[in-house]
Amino acid sequence: MKIAVVGATGMVGNVMLEVLAERNFPVTELLLVASERSVGKKITYKGVEHAVIGLQDAVDQQPDIALFSAGGTTSLEWAPKFAAAGTTVVDNSSAWRMDPNKKLVVPEINAGDLTKDDKIIANPNCSTIQMVVALAPLHKKYGIKRLVISTYQSISGTGIKAVQQLENEYKGIKGEMAYPYPIHRNALPHCDVFEENGYTKEEMKLVNETRKILNDDSIKVTATAVRIPVAGGHSESINIEFEKDFDVNDLRRLLHETDGVTVQDNLDTNTYPMPIYAHGKDDVFVGRIRRDESQKNSLNMWVVSDNLRKGAATNTIQIAEYLIDNKLI
Repeated sequence: MKIAVVGATGMVGNVMLEVLAERNFPVTELLLVASERSVGKKITYKGVEHAVIGLQDAVDQQPDIALFSAGGTTSLEWAPKFAAAGTTVVDNSSAWRMDPNKKLVVPEINAGDLTKDDKIIANPNCSTIQMVVALAPLHKKYGIKRLVISTYQSISGTGIKAVQQLENEYKGIKGEMAYPYPIHRNALPHCDVFEENGYTKEEMKLVNETRKILNDDSIKVTATAVRIPVAGGHSESINIEFEKDFDVNDLRRLLHETDGVTVQDNLDTNTYPMPIYAHGKDDVFVGRIRRDESQKNSLNMWVVSDNLRKGAATNTIQIAEYLIDNKLI
């Protein structure tokens, strides 16, 4: 199995290599791919040093799977070139997510929709992935009418420049700014760029991707996305209005039985999800599960996950594992 990691020198690319090694992914030949300025750079994987190659070189070598995390512009240009060479691309950018001809996949929910004809597969946004993993079983049983989402997102979702900004500010060093304001001791209600409707792209991703993954355009969704000075892990406060009533204990039990979900919800011991506990793990952590007493058939819960793992690298690799296990490659 010849695997290309496109964007291997970036934050998500580095985590992809960690996850591939941890999960003993069946790599027989590994191509580490990045922009021209990184060609020749050495990266070690499982004790073996690999030289970074360019995109055209990687296409020419016709890998079986290309795991992309190189930004939307690169994906739009190069994913079709890989696909034309017979490679199946799993893309971590926003480039293909809302394309009606491309599948948007969270393996626990809709990997069964994949076929051999799907040569470009979209990986959802990090904040969407963790939310829908928790929501999917609830939607199936109770029917979701409306979601009100507030996110508290890690700076690592912006990239290495943002991580460096926080470190500089923490140390009192002036440096390059990833954000228009300081992030240390601050919270910015501004994730990605603003659109004409006053929402940010990140907020609209939560709206549109959720409906596509759950295959239900009737779900009403509104979101506010906030960047906070946390190095790793996104948190979300989610208010859900259901079609049907529910028993909170039954609902909690359903989440407990859901693959990829860990329930942390014991108020007697102050047990609830936090980024510090989710860091480096692949599960989605759910807690503070409680009925919304102001609205019929409604619930509040708190969802946390490592945005670089399940929110990006791990979900991408789980898609690739499904393709291999089901002989779709």
